[in-house]
Amino acid sequence: SNSYANCTLLKLDGVRTREDAAWYFGKRVAYVYKAKKEVKNSKFRVMWGKVRRAHGNSGVVRAKFRKNIPPRAFGAPCRIMMYPSSI
Repeated sequence: SNSYANCTLLKLDGVRTREDAAWYFGKRVAYVYKAKKEVKNSKFRVMWGKVRRAHGNSGVVRAKFRKNIPPRAFGAPCRIMMYPSSI
C-alpha cells in the first residue's frame, strides 16, 4: 500500500475509542530526536505538529506536522502536550 508522509497516524496510550480520542484534537505533538551537530548548545531537535482528527474507531488519531516527519520516525515515540486546553 502507499504511505503519505503529510498525515501521520499516532496510537495514544490509554485511548481505546473514537470518543476518547476527541479530547486530543487540536493538541500539540512533539517529535524529539537527537542530531549529530549541536545547535544552540543542544543536540536535541523537535518537530512540531498538531492532532487533527480520529482515524477509525480504536483511538488512533491523525496528526499533521509542520514539516513531514522522516521515515525513521515511523513507529518512534512522540510527546503530546496537554495544550491548548478547552477545559
